[in-house]
Formats: sequence, structure tokens, C-alpha cells
Amino acid sequence: MKIGDIKAMSAEELQTKLFELKDKLFKQKLQKSIGQSEKAGKIRETKKDIARIMTVLNQIRRGQK
Repeated sequence: MKIGDIKAMSAEELQTKLFELKDKLFKQKLQKSIGQSEKAGKIRETKKDIARIMTVLNQIRRGQK
């Protein structure tokens, strides 16, 4: 997910996307612990997407956008 796409979303959309990504990360970690994970890079990618969304949400909350 690119930062431009994230900045185009509203705060509500970002909150729902954040919830979805956190759920996805949980499932990916669970699969990794069981040994079903195909690619370990997907977890890193999901974590970065979560961080990007959280950064934009913090900017919106502080009125910086």
C-alpha cells in the first residue's frame, strides 16, 4: 500500500483498514507458528502498512495533514 493511497483515505476508512491489517497480521503470525507460512516477507510488509496508517492517523489527529 502506497502512502499516497493512504493519505487519500478518510480517518474512518483508515481505522477500518488498520483493524483489517492487524487481524491479517495476527493470522499471518499464527500461520508462521504452525509452519504453514509461505513467505516470511509478507509479515514485514503488513507491519509496514500498519505503521504507515498509524502515522497518517496521528498526523490527522494533530491537524498536520
